[in-house]
Amino acid sequence: MAEQRETPLLKETENYYYENCPGCKVDRRKAQDPNPPYIHFSFIFAVALAAALPVSSIFPFLYNMVRDFHIAKREEDVSFYAGFEGSSYMVGRTLTAVLWGVIADRYGRKPVMLISTLGIVIFNTLFGFSTNYWMAMATRFCIGALCGILGPIRAYCTEVCRREHQALGLAMVTSAWGIGLVIGPALGGYLAEPAIYYPTVFSPDSIFGRFPYLLVSLVISAIGLVVTGLCFWLPETLHNHSDHAKIQDEPHDIEDVAISTLDDDQKKESAGGTAPSWLAILKNWPYMSTLIGFCVFQLHDMAYTEIFSLWTVTPRSLGGVGLTSADVGQALAVSGVGLLLCQVLIYPTLEKYFGPIIIARVGAVLSIALLSSYPFIAKLSGVVLTVLIDLASTLKNVLAVSIQTGYFLLQNRAVTQQQRGSASG
Repeated sequence: MAEQRETPLLKETENYYYENCPGCKVDRRKAQDPNPPYIHFSFIFAVALAAALPVSSIFPFLYNMVRDFHIAKREEDVSFYAGFEGSSYMVGRTLTAVLWGVIADRYGRKPVMLISTLGIVIFNTLFGFSTNYWMAMATRFCIGALCGILGPIRAYCTEVCRREHQALGLAMVTSAWGIGLVIGPALGGYLAEPAIYYPTVFSPDSIFGRFPYLLVSLVISAIGLVVTGLCFWLPETLHNHSDHAKIQDEPHDIEDVAISTLDDDQKKESAGGTAPSWLAILKNWPYMSTLIGFCVFQLHDMAYTEIFSLWTVTPRSLGGVGLTSADVGQALAVSGVGLLLCQVLIYPTLEKYFGPIIIARVGAVLSIALLSSYPFIAKLSGVVLTVLIDLASTLKNVLAVSIQTGYFLLQNRAVTQQQRGSASG
């Protein structure tokens, strides 16, 4: 009887690791440890939180700040100038986001994180010392221009862990970003104008009486300084050698099929470790489709984030709700707690069973219905108004961050490692 031979159906791929390559060290750790890197996730959470705090921290006091600068001739024009000051951060970020992504792909994710957090420390402090409208706009613009952290950190969190933990990693990023967008206004609401609200602690003749919005800026800058120190403990994930074909870091597409859409030139660039071809990225339809949807949603979400705070503090005679800055801070603080619990405990399980696309679609539909109820909520008053504002704000932020997490997952899985920073930027 002939001897039977057993032939394996799949040939195992041999891994090659380079001793002095930081990316290979991370890959080796992932191969040896199947558990989620909770320590790295916690550092990523802190970095994303510090980057998000300056974005929306000015919204509760933006109206009062612009009014104190006396640039608007009529009270009705204050919101007009406030819109420009609030958007100056996003203008700076828009102009430099892609550049920071390219730098992250070429020199590493860690240097970009360090520069961004240091930029927050320096220019956010200067913002607190603003003496006129144009200085406030200029410092906000510089914060945004130097804050190229969101794209690289999204790429980083998918590279520092195994594929099965990527949903959790991106959920940490988006939850930290979402919490920062709601805790930032809470800090702004509680800490703005301390000489008025806390006269027993802060004298009107002190520096906080002269610069009523300095305390908020100093607290956020102190958080940024601590996070800058944490960045030094983060391992770099970018490979610094050219032989990437031997490293198991293959791209994953929108639903595990997008790699078939990558042309030969893009695959060769990824394998060779060279700079990503913009033509190859633009021809990657799974990535471009998620990018278009993400841009549309972000336009909606940032408009909501800025308008919500202005709407809640604007007097009822001008179409607002008439809440105090402290009330807005309370609503956003409640939203932050709910957001953290949902993203860390609920979203990874939902993503496992339904996938990011279904979650994003359902979240978008529910957001439309929720926003349609806001005009009716504004007609209420007293405790009922406060409770419904808290609930609506929490639900809206949970839906928004769930949609963002889904888009981040789809984008990072649609490109290779050498393209993630640029594509995310």
